[in-house]
Amino acid sequence: MAVNNEEKQQLIPHTDLVHKSLLQSDALYEYILETSVFPREHPCLKELRELTENHSQKIMATPADEGQLISMLIKLINAKNTLEIGVYTGYSLLTTALALPSDGKVLALDMSREYYEMGLPIIEKAGVAHKIDFRQGPALPLLDQLLQDENNKGAFDFIFVDADKNNYINYHKRVLDLVKVGGLIGYDNTLWVGSVAAPDDAPMHSFIMNLRGYVIEFNKYLAQDLRIEICQLSVGDGITLCRRIY
Repeated sequence: MAVNNEEKQQLIPHTDLVHKSLLQSDALYEYILETSVFPREHPCLKELRELTENHSQKIMATPADEGQLISMLIKLINAKNTLEIGVYTGYSLLTTALALPSDGKVLALDMSREYYEMGLPIIEKAGVAHKIDFRQGPALPLLDQLLQDENNKGAFDFIFVDADKNNYINYHKRVLDLVKVGGLIGYDNTLWVGSVAAPDDAPMHSFIMNLRGYVIEFNKYLAQDLRIEICQLSVGDGITLCRRIY
């Protein structure tokens, strides 16, 4: 069936990519934020969010409603030992650290220490910096190092991945051995601005188009992985939750 230009444009709902929601109604998304998210947002999270909004790479930030979801998941499963791949300025990292108990830990991996250090003063102000072990460098070699120690296998309660989409399958193959049976993995951006359901010739930004195939392939990979239960949610830019079965 032919698709006209107006219909194509509607397939990618928000031309402003900073608006990280798949809801068709901006007013509805604003309602959710103003009613249920921002009133409960920790003051330091608000400060970090506002700091990040002035950064040139702000599209990489975790949206506040997704942060709220992550916080609740961590508390629901009583997580104590967590791993985060992809930190940026640290909104999801601070969310995790605040949700963890006083003796909880989060191992954070990112290529850029510069971005992490932008948010570090706010993380310290929140009083949770002692929970964070930040390690700089490519995540795959760091994950391989972790896997060399048998004690790390099955040691993590919760893992959050928000990094290079072309490596999501490679990350999954590793973190599945690191998360415990019954533990949870969250993969961010699995709906990729809605582009996963768009025709190949739909108009979209080049960086969306360039990684779209990897996200589609990853979603198919998870759907066929019998080692996990999955739930794909349309929060933020799409987050897929995976519970390890065995």
